[in-house]
Amino acid sequence: MFGFLKKTKETPKDEAIKVENTTPPVSAAAEPVKPLISALSKSREGLWGRIKGLFSLSKKVDEETIAEMEAILIGADVGVATTAELLESTREEVKAGRDVSAEAFREALKSKMLGVLTAPNSETPSRRQDGPSVVLVIGVNGVGKTTTVGKVASKWRKEGRGIILCAADTFRAAAVEQLIMWGERVGAPVVHGAENAKPATVVFDGITRAQKDNADILMIDTAGRLHNKQNLMSELEGIKNSLQRHQPSAPHEVWLVVDGATGQNALIQAREFNNIAKLTGVIITKLDGTAKGGIVLAIARELKIPIRFIGVGEGVEDLRPFVPEEFVDAILGEGDAYTLQETAVSANAEKRRQRRG
Repeated sequence: MFGFLKKTKETPKDEAIKVENTTPPVSAAAEPVKPLISALSKSREGLWGRIKGLFSLSKKVDEETIAEMEAILIGADVGVATTAELLESTREEVKAGRDVSAEAFREALKSKMLGVLTAPNSETPSRRQDGPSVVLVIGVNGVGKTTTVGKVASKWRKEGRGIILCAADTFRAAAVEQLIMWGERVGAPVVHGAENAKPATVVFDGITRAQKDNADILMIDTAGRLHNKQNLMSELEGIKNSLQRHQPSAPHEVWLVVDGATGQNALIQAREFNNIAKLTGVIITKLDGTAKGGIVLAIARELKIPIRFIGVGEGVEDLRPFVPEEFVDAILGEGDAYTLQETAVSANAEKRRQRRG
């Protein structure tokens, strides 16, 4: 997985690794799940809502209209290259002198978006012949990485998977404490060490425990220090070496967590982390509070890495497995929920006009 990184000769030492005792998850009432079309309302309003507004102002799409569409897409952090690709067919239609309706444009945009997005493997990892499936989760501080690990673990525990959580972000005591809380909540043992313990040492004990318990999955929460690439490379190499002493095939997944609200910064982080450790998936959080949902398309197009989950709220169920069709429909406002919302908005607008009249 990290074969191109410089090999290290460091061997993990005993550092009083602890395993938190946990109980089976307590069954609780299911959280209400907000429709995706509602959760992504800011991105939809900032993208399709504004584009639809162009059609209401102009009966015909021309080069000026396309230029305005470009500005809207780029403003939603779709990115310049992705925007050009999405508008290619519409620009050809306009050059050929054909009229383009709002509905025709939406269908063309939907088709192009789906062509950019890759459907991820939606199967939950299971135990392999040589041991647990090992999922390494990386990302800078502040993107919701540890919370995301906990939410994914919760989903997989509900599906009956045996999970060990490993707190390898040893530089932040709060991250360890937070993961322990998640472990208690979902019923997953949490392996951690003393503050500032070497991450490779903690991971060594994590894979040891996972092998001993015949766990299905080992999830490793790591520290994110992109500002110091050499340290990060050395740390990841040490983690890989620790894993492979027990299980040569590990790690099996390397997932990056980014904050969708940061827009192009999320793309920059994804690009940098992918250069250091070849990613197998990306999780984009905090998409409910931003109009920058286009960053999903920008990351998927440039890196050709599947989006595994998207975060659209605080609840466990608000971390959604990524389904390209559902995402595109929500962004472009398709479905009964959007039709009802539009009807309500139109009705309210009509009432206001009547009151003014």
